Amino acid sequence: MAKNRDLLAIGHSAHDYIIRVPEFPKANFSAPITKMETFNGGAAANVACVGAKLGLKTSLISAVGGDFKKTEYYEHMQNLGIDTDSLIIVPGEATPTAFVLTDDNDDQISYFYWGAAREFAESKVPSSSIRNAEAIHLATGDPNYNWKCSEEAKNEDLLVSFDPGQDLGMYETKKLRDVIENTSILFGNHHEIERILVALEVDLDGLRDLGPKIIVKTCGANGSEIYSNEEKIKIDAINTEVIDPTGAGDSYRAGFLSRFLNGESLEESAKFASTVSSFIIEHRGCQTNMPTFDEAFERMGEFY
Repeated sequence: MAKNRDLLAIGHSAHDYIIRVPEFPKANFSAPITKMETFNGGAAANVACVGAKLGLKTSLISAVGGDFKKTEYYEHMQNLGIDTDSLIIVPGEATPTAFVLTDDNDDQISYFYWGAAREFAESKVPSSSIRNAEAIHLATGDPNYNWKCSEEAKNEDLLVSFDPGQDLGMYETKKLRDVIENTSILFGNHHEIERILVALEVDLDGLRDLGPKIIVKTCGANGSEIYSNEEKIKIDAINTEVIDPTGAGDSYRAGFLSRFLNGESLEESAKFASTVSSFIIEHRGCQTNMPTFDEAFERMGEFY
């Protein structure tokens, strides 16, 4: 059966409150907010939206509030051509909301209201949407739901991309291992990859033996590292003005997958990914400055 979607992203869509503070307060103290804005976010939605902007045919499964289809965010997804037919609509509940606080050191603390996303735990695996895609990307979301989707996708012989992100702490060790055993590409920042290695009591080679033949570790301003077949590829980050780092990781994943699914090498995929994320961090919000494929490809050629 012909697939009519390149990538299915599974996990959160969220309203993001992006907040700048000079420093994080200690308990029982307060800190002034220097800037606060509201944006479209959620890790799975970020991947689906950025991927669509780059030319991928994407679909999205998120649990959202009852009024989501009346929002600007939903209209934005429709304009990008994202297949939202399998959204889990939860009447009487709010769409997940993230409060992301960034200090003057560009360190971040996040608070996340799950709201409608609690429905993931009771939801059935979206079998038809999975079968209709070439690959799936598991982002932040319910660990058990992600595991069930990874099982189905592996049975369908799909490429499974996994990025537990800031929800890593929600995974019990066994569940984390179960998902990783079904994973083709594991994404994480350097903190998250280290936590996974410690939790599973393996080194990078041992982690790859479990499942993911490709491990992509992002290191912020220090670029990214890709591990596969005893090979380590180091990619420099593009030097650009950082206005807001929120969403850089998700856009990197979208950029990487957009090239890798089109048959490009790991090195080329990572260079393109790094380039895509360089656009996102130049503006506040995860989806405010999404580049087209041509814009990203041109900048990649200029830098690398």
